[in-house]
Amino acid sequence: MMLNLVTSSSINLPKTHKKYPSNHASRTLVSHKACNFMNLGAKPTSRINQVCNFMNLEAKPISENVKICSFGENPVGFKQFGAKPSLQIVKSGSGSETDLTPDGESEKSIIPNKTLQLGIVFGFWYFQNIVFNIYNKKCLNIFPYPWLLASFQLFVGSIWMLVLWGTKIQPCPKVDKNFIIALLGPALFHTIGHISACVSFSKVAVSFTHVIKSAEPVFSVVFSSALGDTYPLSVWLSILPIVMGCSLAAVTEVSFNLGGLWGAMISNVGFVLRNIYSKKSLQNFKQVNGLNLYGWITILSFFYLFPVAVFVEGSQWIPGYHKAIASIGTPSTFYLWVMISGVFYHLYNQSSYQALDDISPLTFSVGNTMKRVVVIVSTVLVFRNPVRPLNALGSAIAILGTFLYSQASSKKKAVVEKKE
Repeated sequence: MMLNLVTSSSINLPKTHKKYPSNHASRTLVSHKACNFMNLGAKPTSRINQVCNFMNLEAKPISENVKICSFGENPVGFKQFGAKPSLQIVKSGSGSETDLTPDGESEKSIIPNKTLQLGIVFGFWYFQNIVFNIYNKKCLNIFPYPWLLASFQLFVGSIWMLVLWGTKIQPCPKVDKNFIIALLGPALFHTIGHISACVSFSKVAVSFTHVIKSAEPVFSVVFSSALGDTYPLSVWLSILPIVMGCSLAAVTEVSFNLGGLWGAMISNVGFVLRNIYSKKSLQNFKQVNGLNLYGWITILSFFYLFPVAVFVEGSQWIPGYHKAIASIGTPSTFYLWVMISGVFYHLYNQSSYQALDDISPLTFSVGNTMKRVVVIVSTVLVFRNPVRPLNALGSAIAILGTFLYSQASSKKKAVVEKKE
């Protein structure tokens, strides 16, 4: 139609030719150089030459959402050629709007799947941590040698990672000498944190150890500030209820033991220094994901701990083993408890690293705080530890302080990221 109109513009109309009706404007033959086809501003010389816009033929729009513009108004967006397509909002028959992904899949169908996946990861994380704490404490009640038990747990984790790498279930990271050297410091502090916690578990109730371990943010703020980091006032205020709650819980703890208290405190120092040292020494090895990083830390920690364990309590293992078998009755039960403690120690750490890869640090901190609550309540119910009202109040205040700290520290991180 376009070509017919353009080519016929040079044909003169006879004098007796009548003008066509307006609804047949597409067939009109233009006799003079009147307004051009694209309506570029030339004024028509007669009523015959008042040709309306080519696409504006009195047609009503198909629907209120569809607008038929004139041909000269760039209906298909030629002026925006090369621009990136924008995400369209499609209105369904019910009138609701649905966001579409590039693959055409509804975003609402993706979010529940992601939430369900994170819920499963958190569920495994909590369940595995509860199982570890219960069977770890059962083993220590009849075999009070935490150095050997902690070494065995690291050994099981090392074998687990070697199997995953050997079977290609988990891709083995490409590491070199520099990576191993950079990992020596974090692995050493991880070893200190792990063995100190096991010593604490062997001397006091599991719930009390976890209450003291909730004070880890206090050590993090103090050591980081000593190394030059700065924190806002809200972070400093958030650690006050942690200190108050832990102090109240320690004073009113029925199973209080000075060795158990110091073990939990040293564990906090070890894990805080591990985190700080990891940031400084492992900045150039971000290609190694969290699970592989923890696997290498576990292997190095085993080589750190086992020789020291032999030196500290190796002479007591055989007599202690016979006492444990005599007290429990069946050796297979003791073996099962030890194996469960070793497997679930690695599994709950593996789940925590997987959760950290999928969620924000703030969500992880909140989840870790709630994990301590779940573990404390579970172990109190299983071992029937007596809990005084003031002890429960102190534990609750300490946990609340940990939650407030996670909120305040996340805001600090957000401000730092915006500045960068």
